[in-house]
Amino acid sequence: MPQTFVETLIEVSAALAASLDLEKTLNSILKVLADSLEMQRGTITLVDPATNDLRIEVASGLTREEKERGRYKIGEGITGRVVATGQAMVIPDIEAEPLFLNRTQARRNLKERKFAFLCVPIKVGNKVIGALSVDRLFKGTVSYEEDIRVLTIIAAMVGQAVKLRELAEKDKEIVVSENIKLKRELKGKYKFGNIIYGSSVMEAVMAGAVQVADSAATVLLGGESGTGKELVASAIHYASPRHEKPFIKVACAALPENLLESELFGYERGAFTGAMERRSGRFELANGGTIFLDEIGDLSVATQVKLLRVLQEREFERLGGSQTIKIDVRVICATHRDLEAMVKEGKFREDLYYRINVFPIILPPLRERKEDIPLLVDYFIDKYTRINKRKIKGVNRAALDHLMAYGFPGNVRELENIIERAAVLCQKEIITPKELPANLTAHKEFDLNIQGASLPDVVASLEKQKIEEALKRFKTQRLAARSLGLTERMLGYKIVKYKIID
Repeated sequence: MPQTFVETLIEVSAALAASLDLEKTLNSILKVLADSLEMQRGTITLVDPATNDLRIEVASGLTREEKERGRYKIGEGITGRVVATGQAMVIPDIEAEPLFLNRTQARRNLKERKFAFLCVPIKVGNKVIGALSVDRLFKGTVSYEEDIRVLTIIAAMVGQAVKLRELAEKDKEIVVSENIKLKRELKGKYKFGNIIYGSSVMEAVMAGAVQVADSAATVLLGGESGTGKELVASAIHYASPRHEKPFIKVACAALPENLLESELFGYERGAFTGAMERRSGRFELANGGTIFLDEIGDLSVATQVKLLRVLQEREFERLGGSQTIKIDVRVICATHRDLEAMVKEGKFREDLYYRINVFPIILPPLRERKEDIPLLVDYFIDKYTRINKRKIKGVNRAALDHLMAYGFPGNVRELENIIERAAVLCQKEIITPKELPANLTAHKEFDLNIQGASLPDVVASLEKQKIEEALKRFKTQRLAARSLGLTERMLGYKIVKYKIID
């Protein structure tokens, strides 16, 4: 038994609220019309903005072929005239109406029953964007005014749904456009040409990085903290065939052991207390692109085992899940640790080490590429004067001498911090030694004070200074000795000789 018009409108409103999928929503509305008001073969026809023709968007009771045949010019047939005039039309008996085209041929086998054809315009504001039409069982001289009134209200609802879709599509286009723009900016920002260097040692390193970028090989970036490993990893990704896909960074040392596994591999709802919904891990998010595992030497042995499987099999399961997830990810790792020594000590799996060490790249410390310091200083001055809206042209000779004499245990990152601070403190156009940190200028004063001392004293003073810097930087005598080109035994002897407290 047909429902009241009010009940029908309530059902239509519910259909509109149930889904953001326009086609699904419109089909639900046509079903409501068929079930509640006995209106058959409902059709929603919209203006195609590309051709300005009318095409059937959704229809009930029509096959795909019948829908494809339902294309009209504006002004053509009943539907075309409704769109052209913006006025509803009622054809009491479609068999007796010459304007009725029956282009879909959906009614060719319905001669035994007569139908009326009701068609109302779909509007957004004052603009007609389509038409809503239905078949109604022929009632002779009965008025269809109430039917038209209800269909007009429903058509207005449909118009709002279409408008929402258009807005959503525009928002999607904006997001896609912004993503493309962002990717271009990132590719420009992290390209190899933006890595500042002029030294021969860095030239050799960058040549290797450029060479490996085109491949799918796993890369292991080594070197002290602050040498630019993350910057090189980014450059490799954005120079690779995967540059349009995600570049996902994971700071292994920054994540607690109990969170690292779920961060890498994700988890299912209920996998642990607080897991209220499924979450994709970093490997899953990086699918098709590159994952950068920074400070991989800080991984526990248990996590190393799981990582090895991912690298070998290219598959994993989320925490608390049983579904095996296949991935295609390029892996770049970085560490400031001596992984070979860690392998010997049993702290790092040998099979994982060889898996990630396919193409090793060692970034030299800044003290081994001092000819790059003036270039980096100019780059950072330009960067931070623009950020802070200052007018600083450079550094004077005395300030540069201090910078060139300093050992930079924090490498390029430390140099950048020094220049950023100096750019804030500088009140003139040139940075002088007074804008540099005290420990940096004190180092230079020590160099100047040894002028006039005997050669053995100068050598002893410099040797003691270098040993102290190495011990502070590397924390262990073994690593400090390696950086100084000494054996551990020789270093131990000198520590005693110079009374250095380790």
